[in-house]
Amino acid sequence: METAQLESITSAAMTLPEKERAKLAHDLVASLDGPADMSVAEAWDIEICRRINDIESGKTELLDVDEAISRARARIRG
Repeated sequence: METAQLESITSAAMTLPEKERAKLAHDLVASLDGPADMSVAEAWDIEICRRINDIESGKTELLDVDEAISRARARIRG
């Protein structure tokens, strides 16, 4: 692509509203990563559902941020 064409596209993109520029930027960056691996997306969907179910059933103990940080620091210290 010629520099003039790239500058023209960039200039046009900059006139878009912020929300549309953000979507365009996201789509461009995502295109650099290649196609999404559906097995990874599916695995995350399963994990998210498992975590939600654990929270809703009371199986998982929820902590406020101060308690979580305190516990993490205690584990690091040994």
